[in-house]
Amino acid sequence: MAIRFDKALGLHAHALQLRAERTRILAANLANESTPGYQARDIDFAASLQQALAQDGSGLSFDRSGVQVLYRVPYHTSQDGNTVELGVEQAAFSQNASDFHTSLTFLNMKLRGLKQAIEG
Repeated sequence: MAIRFDKALGLHAHALQLRAERTRILAANLANESTPGYQARDIDFAASLQQALAQDGSGLSFDRSGVQVLYRVPYHTSQDGNTVELGVEQAAFSQNASDFHTSLTFLNMKLRGLKQAIEG
């Protein structure tokens, strides 16, 4: 009997890929904190994950173009037009890193379970 890893891993593979993409976007926000006119961006993780699962239920392929990048509305406006707020971005980056670690832990547990099932 063949094991389909796309079914066994579930949504965790997509979640890891989306978290990695969100990390890239948030890091760009932090890097451009003092760039005049830079617009802070982010993704809606839940909507992006739902869209990725609807397009391809396999959980193993990922198309970066499928992620809708949104602009963040700042709490306080700046005179130079930059919408990056350091505290907000640091908190989002930290939360995303924690969520990435959690998804990685779930994926690791699933793989260990598969290994035990194969080895007996």
